[in-house]
Amino acid sequence: MSLLTDLITKAKAQNPQLGADLEREFRALSSRLSFGLNFERHRPEAVELPQRPVRRGDTVRILPPRGTTTKGDQRLWVVESLHKAKNAAVLRLMDSAAPETQTVATDDLVVVAEFRSTIYPGLISTGKVSRGGGKPWHTVISAENYHALKALTWTHRGKVDAIYIDPPYNSGARDWKYNNDYVEADDLYRHSKWLAMMERRLIIAKELLNPTDSVLIVTIDEKEYLRLGLLLEQVFPEANVQMIASVINPKGTARANEFSRIDEYIFFVKIGDAQLTRWKRDMLTDRDYSEDEDVRWRGLARTGRKGLRPHNPGSWYPIYVKIDGSGIHSVGDTVPMGAPDPVKAPAGTVVVWPPSSDKQQYSWSVVPETLRELMRRGAVRVGRVDMSRKSVPIYYLSFNQLQRIEDGDIKIVGRAADGTLDIAYAEGSRSTAPKTVWNMTSHDAGSHGTNLIRALLPGRRFPFPKSLYAVEDALRFFVKEKPEAVILDFFAGSGTTAHAVMRLNRQDNGNRQCISITNNEVGADEQKSLRERSLRAGDSDWESRGICDYITKPRVQAAITGKTPDGEPIKGDYKFTDEFPMADGFEENAEFFTLTYETPVGVSYQTAFSRIAPLLWLRAGSVGRRIDKLPAAGWDVADSYGLLVDLDTATDFLKAARKAKSLRVAFIVTDDERRFQALSRRLPEGVETVRLYESYLTNFAFANGDSA
Repeated sequence: MSLLTDLITKAKAQNPQLGADLEREFRALSSRLSFGLNFERHRPEAVELPQRPVRRGDTVRILPPRGTTTKGDQRLWVVESLHKAKNAAVLRLMDSAAPETQTVATDDLVVVAEFRSTIYPGLISTGKVSRGGGKPWHTVISAENYHALKALTWTHRGKVDAIYIDPPYNSGARDWKYNNDYVEADDLYRHSKWLAMMERRLIIAKELLNPTDSVLIVTIDEKEYLRLGLLLEQVFPEANVQMIASVINPKGTARANEFSRIDEYIFFVKIGDAQLTRWKRDMLTDRDYSEDEDVRWRGLARTGRKGLRPHNPGSWYPIYVKIDGSGIHSVGDTVPMGAPDPVKAPAGTVVVWPPSSDKQQYSWSVVPETLRELMRRGAVRVGRVDMSRKSVPIYYLSFNQLQRIEDGDIKIVGRAADGTLDIAYAEGSRSTAPKTVWNMTSHDAGSHGTNLIRALLPGRRFPFPKSLYAVEDALRFFVKEKPEAVILDFFAGSGTTAHAVMRLNRQDNGNRQCISITNNEVGADEQKSLRERSLRAGDSDWESRGICDYITKPRVQAAITGKTPDGEPIKGDYKFTDEFPMADGFEENAEFFTLTYETPVGVSYQTAFSRIAPLLWLRAGSVGRRIDKLPAAGWDVADSYGLLVDLDTATDFLKAARKAKSLRVAFIVTDDERRFQALSRRLPEGVETVRLYESYLTNFAFANGDSA
């Protein structure tokens, strides 16, 4: 039920007439739908945090007894007090007209975080793998992705170049939860729950994306693609949204009385000046455009509605072509609308006008002055002159093509008798724009998703992983020209996006970094057997089977090291764009974290510094050494950032900061805004200054505003 219908139900219980009146008005308003996507936002989501210690004031649920498979009490309680000696907590039932309390062992409680609650996040490192020297670190965060996204609003607001997500498809096959319940196929609120879940995350994702040049890529299938398309249009009204179809299972999935499905859809949300990079493949055929040498000259005639003469009055003029077909004699001047056309052509020439059809006059693609300049550069030529049909096709090279000649992408082979250029593409320089239907062998999810996981993690399975090469291709179109790009995946699943970013880096020696966020949920089928063994969420044996610990982290580590979790070289080769043995691994760095929930007091008094420290490092670009402990000297300067905790040592800090070669951020701990500003002015130009812990606390206090 939505929050509004919940409130109406409560009103009816306390005042039947008031409740009935409210329900009548609610139904009347609900019947008047505006144009666009309308759905129930529901009450804010809540997520269980099994590894979070129970504190006074927490919202909790009571877990079912060990060894049972029942769902247990889903009501929410507030911790009134804690008795550490007895390992027990006194609870008060939330949102209850009649007060109800009970005392429960804290081991039988799980903390519940509602999305309207303010959180103060931290990170605990749970491991790392390093083969990349001084390259930026990829990060994998085990967390509920909504809260992890909130954390990134402080470290990466406006800094993300690309987001790739593969969210739950809402198939009804227990592929996702809403408020700790699997959303079943017969749930009447199935679609609106999914939309509410997606909208909350997309709103934060929008804050993280670079507003001047970035892209959001979302995969989906037929169950929600219509609703997702409308949702994207509503959340990103200023963006350019395009959807393509991608074949991921050429064999097809047979369904009763339905067409056999072979594809899914990918939405590309282009923000600001995001540019689509051309590539050697058109994504529909096997043709490799980079092997072509022939340069396509453009037809000078401009037809279609935009080519009509009234739209281009300066481009109606005669061109005098030599009758013997040896080239163009000269170019006439523009003939204004309503003026008579000149009829006399120089001797030995034929006059050629822009085409006409059905009493409509069209135009040339350029004005006379431009055409003369192109002729001077040998960039205009005529096709076969057919006087019997009065047909003389004329072709030209655009200024973009001429620039590619200067850049060396197109080479001049020679010149024709009339002086026009004889050109060809330099080896490997030909490219093309991708089409809206993708049919690539490399995108087969079975062969290059499921089978790849088997090679990397023998004996472990993950449902429906994406083809590594499909994610690689989708990202390439927008980050190929951004070797320092930051890529985010907050439905990281098996870690395919991070793996794809490593592949892209290897192809051009890039320094792109990927932030992967996934929860540590145990698969629905496995939960029953684990509960029968008296295990539950939070136990180490349970958590070791979660998505992040069992699949995501081991997959990223295996990809980098080239070894399986058992230490054996990975069998097989990477294919397609870059072919090499998987056992070679990648020269990359990755660190794994778990999100923590801090108190503002702990942050302010720096008792939580070890868990806040990774956020400072992330904000500075995840590069080089991290300052994990409060510096005894009162300050420290690492590779990309500095930290000043004792203002009496500011002089030494400033000297070190000025000597640092790649300082990006300076964090200054002070409650004095004047001194903070004075120190900021003395730091090198271009260094971002952040006041701790005011900036951190304020960010998350305000971030709570859009979570209801």
